[in-house]
Amino acid sequence: MMGGRAVVIGGSLAGMAAARALADHFGSVVVIERDELVDDTEPRRGVPQGGHGHVLLVAGQRALDALFPGLMAELVAGGAVEFDPGMGLSFSRFGAIWPRVHTELRLVTASRPMLERAVRRRVQALAGVEVRTGVAVSALVGDGERITGVRLDDDTVLDADVVVDCSGRGGRSQQWLRDLGHPEPRVTEMKIGVGYATRLYRRKPTDLGDAQAAFALPDPPTELRAGLALPIEGDRWVVSLGGWHNAFPRDEAAFAAHAASLPHPGLAGIVADGEVLSDLTLCTLPVSRRRHFEELRGVPAGYLALGDAVCSFNPIYGQGMTCAAVEAVELGGLLERHSAVTAALSLEYHRRAARIVATPWRFASGGDFAYPQTEGARPRGVALLNAYARRVQLASMVNPDVRRVFTSVQHLIMDPAALTAPAMVARVLRSGRRAARRDRVGAAPPVGGGGGGAR
Repeated sequence: MMGGRAVVIGGSLAGMAAARALADHFGSVVVIERDELVDDTEPRRGVPQGGHGHVLLVAGQRALDALFPGLMAELVAGGAVEFDPGMGLSFSRFGAIWPRVHTELRLVTASRPMLERAVRRRVQALAGVEVRTGVAVSALVGDGERITGVRLDDDTVLDADVVVDCSGRGGRSQQWLRDLGHPEPRVTEMKIGVGYATRLYRRKPTDLGDAQAAFALPDPPTELRAGLALPIEGDRWVVSLGGWHNAFPRDEAAFAAHAASLPHPGLAGIVADGEVLSDLTLCTLPVSRRRHFEELRGVPAGYLALGDAVCSFNPIYGQGMTCAAVEAVELGGLLERHSAVTAALSLEYHRRAARIVATPWRFASGGDFAYPQTEGARPRGVALLNAYARRVQLASMVNPDVRRVFTSVQHLIMDPAALTAPAMVARVLRSGRRAARRDRVGAAPPVGGGGGGAR
């Protein structure tokens, strides 16, 4: 045991994953959550995007299965849907539905409430773990060298040997650290103007042909709109339609028009003909934000940030939950190797967390800066990165080997350096030119795998 008590701020997926990592190393773990965690199927108030489409990337699924063995199988048994993302996801971009490719990967899709409920039940069953709901943290407690606890909104103090901040994108970590005289991390922001609207529909086996899901992405900078249909438990579709820089629907008429404007006929068909099961819900996320804790030399002992408290991504890329789960696994490994809660532990953890988010942040910022409307500090070399990323995607439309590597990098289970190996670059350039020629003459790449899943 490294200490008597650990406190986790926030009871979302990130907080519960952190609690699991801490439970083997502290006598007690207390999770502080301001919401009342009702064990039902409805999204909770503290997760404004909870009712919208969520994708846990393959790396995130593996991380959660490492923390909670058998979790993915439990979800599938409860009605979640499992499929190969190269075969089951009907993907549309550059004017065509991409051909099907076996990737040997398995993707599980479920609603966010179902996933959170399954994780929370497992955490609450752990010895020494307590989840306190309906209470919030108002400040950190500590001195110039370490954090020693948290102050709750009823002014009581809860002592702790370590505090893990999973308070999310709206967390107040910078103010809390500043109030104690600690340096605060540098913040990188991108103004992306992203929003989306979501509705649930009854799912029929024929809605997408022989595909299990559909995803349409725009071709920047001229196209802004995206759409997603994911199968979830209860034989339902969760359909989320959104876009960059305010190109997203806000009412019934705009939702229908947005679906009809997308290049994927399956998405348009579900919205036009499907049985509606819910009201329309909206979510806006105007800014992506990253806090650079890894740059601080004076990170206080006993304070760790995890999940959106470190980096809140553009949700269209589906990277947030995955990074949080991988960070929790990394935290557990560091606790195994360290004998005490020290400033060195905090520094090493934040540097490792920075490496976890570096690749998805680079890809997300590259995609977002493909739009001239995006505001923020442009990463060096982003134009070159975007040009090559476009080539990779064009090549993925006609070359199955490139597609498999690209998909593995997307799901954060393969180093992106695989896409820049000399043999791969040559393959990308050759295949990319072939796909671009077809695009210029108006002949889309051939749609394989049973019609590509188009309706």
